Amino acid sequence: MRRLIVLALLALALPIAAMADGIDITNTGGSITASDAGISSVGSALTQWNGIVAAQGHSLGKVSFTTGALTSGSVAAGGTFSATGSSFNVIGIGQWAKQLTGQSKNPVTLFSGSFVGPIDWTLASKSGVKLTYTLSGTITGMLYDGRVVTGTTTQTIYSTNGQISEGIGHIRVGNTQFPVPEPGTFGLLGTGLLGMAGMFRRKLMGV
Repeated sequence: MRRLIVLALLALALPIAAMADGIDITNTGGSITASDAGISSVGSALTQWNGIVAAQGHSLGKVSFTTGALTSGSVAAGGTFSATGSSFNVIGIGQWAKQLTGQSKNPVTLFSGSFVGPIDWTLASKSGVKLTYTLSGTITGMLYDGRVVTGTTTQTIYSTNGQISEGIGHIRVGNTQFPVPEPGTFGLLGTGLLGMAGMFRRKLMGV
């Protein structure tokens, strides 16, 4: 009975452990241009890459993104943009990026991908002439080490009535997450599965 309980706990814990690790990315600053043809960003600084934080007034690199065309709603009131022709890229600069990736070139492409499915453009708040929007969606692409990953991004953008009518906005902060299991976690998962198989074998053989 005790073995069955242990096996059940392992079966529940191992899949959770396999997805426990991931990559968190933060970007701040920069601006966007928005029209019915799509949204594109310029000059947003990479300020955090999975626990590595840039010193105040500095950046680790750049984050840039583009969307496809507007498919519903409007730029001013909020709506939905297509993922067709979109992009999402993270570039690292400096010695830390070279050490992280093992590449000698500088800058280094840390992630290169695009949006998948519809991209939500939401008017989150309005106070007088001040407007706050969120751009959110699913992204997929390749990390610097060749792994293909899928995650989500939410970009918070502020503007004013006058600016948004001209398609101008400013990025306050962006948060992106990739739930990427690390190789060590896969090793733990494999070891656990082997252990479970051995226990089942001994039980069936009556050892």
